[in-house]
Parts: sequence; structure tokens; C-alpha cells
Amino acid sequence: MSDDRVTQTPHTTIIERRGGGGGGVLIGLAVLIVLAVAAYFLVVRNDSETAKNNAITSAAKSVESTADKAGSAIDGATDGK
Repeated sequence: MSDDRVTQTPHTTIIERRGGGGGGVLIGLAVLIVLAVAAYFLVVRNDSETAKNNAITSAAKSVESTADKAGSAIDGATDGK
């Protein structure tokens, strides 16, 4: 007969959880900062476009006014003949 020896030793499994949530928070914060900077530049660009359009409109009105004055002067000069 053979002597089978069975030894059972209890063991403990330790599962450590480390920093899985911290990385997600940092990535989320980085994405938020990138979106804020992009929004800022879009707003600044839009304001710049508006200012440019307003300047062009003002210049066009000035040219129109000057042309009207020149036209009136020409009409006045021809009426006097």
C-alpha cells in the first residue's frame, strides 16, 4: 500500500486596487481645458469677423455719401449752365 500524503494549506488572495479612477479624472480635466481653449478662440475669431464686417460696412457708407455729394455737385454745375 502506498502512503498518499495530502496537505492542504490555506491561502489568502489579496487584490489591491490602485489609482484606476485618478487617470480618468486627469484625462477628463485635460479634455475640458482643450474644449475651453477652443471655445475661447472661436469666440475671439467671431468677434474679429464682426469687427471687420462692421468696418467694411462703415467704409462703404462713407464712399456712398461721398459719391452722393459728388453727384449733387455735378448736377449743380450742369444746372448753372
